[in-house]
Amino acid sequence: MSKKTLQDLLNEANENIKRLTFDEANKLIKETSHIILDVREESEVFNLGKIKHAIHVPRGLIEFTFNSENLSNPENITIDTNILCYCAAGARSALAAQSLKRLGFKNVYNIGGYAEWIENGGEIEK
Repeated sequence: MSKKTLQDLLNEANENIKRLTFDEANKLIKETSHIILDVREESEVFNLGKIKHAIHVPRGLIEFTFNSENLSNPENITIDTNILCYCAAGARSALAAQSLKRLGFKNVYNIGGYAEWIENGGEIEK
């Protein structure tokens, strides 16, 4: 196995995971069954809030929390659920989405960063 840098991992994730714009994410939220997944650290969510109706699972716990074969995961997420991941700037969410895809989830998207969501007028909760 060849050694990869963080940038290599991010490039791979960004090639494999669709990055939705704010408008695309909102359309998917309005028109489909979905889960919004906040992968930031607990302190970030506590200090800044989160996207309205998002569930919080830190990036480091994604593989332990979600398993497409064991559906006793948050919100009864199935392999067909639309999963919209975000973090502070879009890097951790890209890596989290890549992990979810590798775990067998089919409809995984990166919606970028929390600040971008707020700047575009997205709803949040504290």
